[in-house]
Amino acid sequence: MGTTQIETVRTAELEIAYEVSGPAGGKPVVLMHGFPDDPRIWDDTVASLVQQGYRCFTPYLRGYGPTRFLADATMRSGQQAALGHDLHSFLTALQIGPATLVGYDWGGRACCIVAALWPGMVSRLVTITGYNIQNIAQSHEPADPDIEHRFWYQWYFNTDRGRVGLTRNRRPMSRRLWELWSPNWRFDDATFERTAASFDNPDFVDIVIHSYRHRFKNAPGDPALEPIERKLAAQPQIAVPTIVLHGACDGVDLEHFSRDAHQHFTGPYRRRVIPLAGHFLPREAPEAVVQAITEELS
Repeated sequence: MGTTQIETVRTAELEIAYEVSGPAGGKPVVLMHGFPDDPRIWDDTVASLVQQGYRCFTPYLRGYGPTRFLADATMRSGQQAALGHDLHSFLTALQIGPATLVGYDWGGRACCIVAALWPGMVSRLVTITGYNIQNIAQSHEPADPDIEHRFWYQWYFNTDRGRVGLTRNRRPMSRRLWELWSPNWRFDDATFERTAASFDNPDFVDIVIHSYRHRFKNAPGDPALEPIERKLAAQPQIAVPTIVLHGACDGVDLEHFSRDAHQHFTGPYRRRVIPLAGHFLPREAPEAVVQAITEELS
């Protein structure tokens, strides 16, 4: 069993920091975190996978932890095409693949995008909450009120007050989201602080604000990423073998509103609801994630 190491790899835009553990010849698994989080969410999952001989990679997304832009002039975009592009570039730079991609929230979006647009790089997809590719063209359509009120932070980030609030209060705001989104999870100060240090990245605020404005057509995207956005606008199907996990008590992505996501998946597909787990499912039920990665799927 290999030990965890922190490495970096350069792409055209970024120096991506990532953690790697497990034997060099093990089957590759790439695990992508979401907002507001970092690779610590995968610690228990990775520990189990490494014991079973897998090679695990856990990158820090743009705007998190040690990941840095190579040029000041590069747009600090948080749009979905940027996340998918970064993951594709990461896999290409390290010559990983085909790999199992695992992700939730922003990271799940990146995994779904790569699985849809570059399926040859993916052996299996484990996506938490389902089809995470945004339908930006329909973003101005109101949702069920039970969903709308849970998106308060998104409306907040679309205001100048929200930008200032995130800048001043990134730790207490993030902690409050953890509590709201995983209501049955009891974590201590040390657990939160181990991850909260990743929010001190100098690009964190710019990328978060752009992410939540772009998805509602309130901020322009990076012109260099427009070809990817055009493909995502078609809501591409995903043909790679897929397992969807959904926490029954997810406080932001309500389980019963995602049941029709199967229509986006054309390959072998399973969906599993995890009792009591919330949005941060890998922290609450890592064994469910490990099972989804290792079980037979055909």
